[in-house]
Amino acid sequence: MRSMPAREDAAEIRAALPALRRGSGLPVVFGGAVQATGRAHYTEISGADTDVLRDLVIDPGRGLGGKALTELRPLWVPDYLAARQISHEYDGPVRTEGLKALVAAPVVVAGRSRGVLLGGLRRSVPLGERTVAAFAAAARDAGQRIAVRDDARRRAAEVERARAAAADSGPAAPHWAEVRALNAELRAAAAEVGDPALRDRLLEVCARMDAAASPAPAEGAPRLAPRELDVLACTALGCTNADTAARLGLSPETVKSYLRSAMRRLGAHTRTEAVAEARRHGLLP
Repeated sequence: MRSMPAREDAAEIRAALPALRRGSGLPVVFGGAVQATGRAHYTEISGADTDVLRDLVIDPGRGLGGKALTELRPLWVPDYLAARQISHEYDGPVRTEGLKALVAAPVVVAGRSRGVLLGGLRRSVPLGERTVAAFAAAARDAGQRIAVRDDARRRAAEVERARAAAADSGPAAPHWAEVRALNAELRAAAAEVGDPALRDRLLEVCARMDAAASPAPAEGAPRLAPRELDVLACTALGCTNADTAARLGLSPETVKSYLRSAMRRLGAHTRTEAVAEARRHGLLP
């Protein structure tokens, strides 16, 4: 039985197939997610004449797809059955489907393969750079979507833990500084997503969460830029400049620049004083 993360990873791979088939020009595209066992299950198929590839289980390092998974890079062969650089445990299904030239690109997240995309022709020819690049790009985009999903789930879990801790310690104000800091991380990750529609959706959600997590400023409060507030929210949680840079996808020097600017606007001389002034003006909870 597939785990929830593997099912969700497979859904991202399935969503990539139609555009990949059009963009690559290959008549057959397929792939699947890596399971908890480390083996890939080919559950997503488009353009096949038979059903022999569906539910094929691939061991790491074996065949073209398994080798791409372990080497973390796209691979291709002009004739799968004659290729000497791969093992041939899966020749039967490939032969039955009539495939010759094949390409495989791993879906990599945080240095680990989470799935693989493959495509094939029913004749033996060298696959061009554009075809291989199309698979590499589709795998990269799928990996980015999975990474953003993982990141959102992790942040949601952190917020829930913060809420649980607040409930255990008795009545207290919501941890909105933590919410804002986590949302700033998600906004930084969303900006790196290659899919424009997905990126816009994520940034829209981030903007709504920012509005919900931001208190109404006091009359006459200094105006701080969103990134200055992001940095102050992280500072309020005890983050160092290096911690804040890692969370927000910024350089430490950029964090220092935002912090200096916020301190100047707030009339503060230290990080702690800046957080206190931001709270006094209603800019932070």
